[in-house]
This record gives sequence, C-alpha cells and structure tokens, in this order.
Amino acid sequence: MKNKFVASVLSALLYTQGLLGFAAVASVLLKDRAHAETMPIVGTAVPAAAAPAR
Repeated sequence: MKNKFVASVLSALLYTQGLLGFAAVASVLLKDRAHAETMPIVGTAVPAAAAPAR
C-alpha cells in the first residue's frame, strides 16, 4: 500500500517537473519573440574600404 503512494507521489512530481519545463521553454521562446518585435531592423554596414571612390 505504501509503495503505491510513493509511486503516485513520484509520478506527480515528475509530471509537475515536465509541466514546469514546458512552461520555461515556452516563456523563453515568447520572450525572444516579443523582444525581436520591439528591436529596430539594422541594415548591414558597408566598410569604408569597400565603398566606391569618388
């Protein structure tokens, strides 16, 4: 009887850990996406040596 209780507690803890891991990955991905939307798009800089001479 006690083994079933321990097994169910460990199963619940593993399930909770999986859900928290999924939430952590989702929050990181959503944070990166929101941060990318607020950053301005910067064009590529052309070095002075590559610019045509006048």
